[in-house]
Amino acid sequence: MEARIDAPDRQDYHLRAPRPAGMRLHIGLPMSFDPVLAGALLTALVAGTTRGFAGFGGALIFVPLISAAYGPRVSAPTLLIVDTALTLPFVIRAFRDCVWRQVAPLAIGAVVAVPAGVAILRHADPLALRWALAGLGLAMLAPVMAGWRHSGQQRLPSKLALGAFAGVLGGAAQMSGPPLVAYWLGSNQPPALVRANMFGFFALVTVASATAYAANGMLTREVGWLVLVLGPAYAAGLFLGARAFRGTSDRNFRFIAYWIITLALLLSLPVFDTLLGR
Repeated sequence: MEARIDAPDRQDYHLRAPRPAGMRLHIGLPMSFDPVLAGALLTALVAGTTRGFAGFGGALIFVPLISAAYGPRVSAPTLLIVDTALTLPFVIRAFRDCVWRQVAPLAIGAVVAVPAGVAILRHADPLALRWALAGLGLAMLAPVMAGWRHSGQQRLPSKLALGAFAGVLGGAAQMSGPPLVAYWLGSNQPPALVRANMFGFFALVTVASATAYAANGMLTREVGWLVLVLGPAYAAGLFLGARAFRGTSDRNFRFIAYWIITLALLLSLPVFDTLLGR
């Protein structure tokens, strides 16, 4: 009998290969410990490490790769719950350290726009959404990786618009980070401040995303099981990433964060599904 987790949006997002004999996770919903689940656990570990290290980037790794196995409508709410529960200690510190005059306008724009992103998540074709998410992530990181910088002197309407764009991406895939990464790292701000600002921003936008997901019936049992299975790996990654951040130079911070995210986005592309056994 084939073990599977059916995403609510696509019946073909399940563990399709015949199951090898081995350890099974008896958690109420049948799930075999096979290469797909092993890959999901590794993804959660790397995503947590990147989030703990940089303050961003976890969703860019988690959502595209977990979507390839379980579907976008399962992966995004799963990350919302896992990340919210496990980053509370980071958020408390970030609220003291972030610069609220930089964070608040972006967060206001994002909160208003989150419902539009959730509507996209509910109604868009999952395969098309995976291509779009990976493409947007790469497109927004490319200019910053190439050395693009800006003055940082943006007017309020520009900040609200940028926040709204981030909110749409956050509602659709918990990927509100890329435009903010491009904005804050592009202004040559120190890594510690960027990291604190990102944690503060995500904390505020998470409230809007959680409300919208709950209102649309997306906090399902499948999401709950993935939270239980992948949460410990994500927690371990957060701990490792936070330790690695201490003493990291500005140059190394940018280099490591950029290339981990770029590799994850490339591997998440649907064209690699057959090669990676997804």
